[in-house]
Amino acid sequence: MPDPASTAGVLLVDWPLFGELSRALALKVARDFRPDLVVGIATAGVVPGAAVAAILDVPFHSMLVTRRRPDVAGVPQGLAARTTPAVFGAAPSDARGARVLVVDETCDSGDTMRLAVAALGHAGAVKVRSAVCFRRGPYAPDFHALATRSVIVLPWDREILVGDQLRPNPRYAGALPEAVG
Repeated sequence: MPDPASTAGVLLVDWPLFGELSRALALKVARDFRPDLVVGIATAGVVPGAAVAAILDVPFHSMLVTRRRPDVAGVPQGLAARTTPAVFGAAPSDARGARVLVVDETCDSGDTMRLAVAALGHAGAVKVRSAVCFRRGPYAPDFHALATRSVIVLPWDREILVGDQLRPNPRYAGALPEAVG
């Protein structure tokens, strides 16, 4: 079996695998850190964050950190070098004085995770640790369930509603089978 960290391609994650990865992530966290609160980075980190919080039996909150295109003079939006993360809204007030685990689905450069950790620190968290289901790049969160270079297609991203029909998500054109499900 190839080492997942050295493989590329596409990893289609189904619900059972997602559940097992969330369980494995919660167990790794429980061995080393007991959070008072889990914060999921919205949008995709909310699902694994809520699962990890439920397994650890601690409260859950979400925090919206999203990527937006930088304004670069003279460069069309679609050609901007990269997007930058930004926090929209405040970190949960329950973070003050708490040990917080911040969870996202994937981590590559770490830009989003670093911003979320800093926002929780500024909100008064006494300790913040980071966790992801998939570590894809150079940034090393405190905990991860699986390291891979593959493009990750999560179960909630595989299909979108077009009219009244579920269709393969066009963001993954060529990576998904024609009939999903």
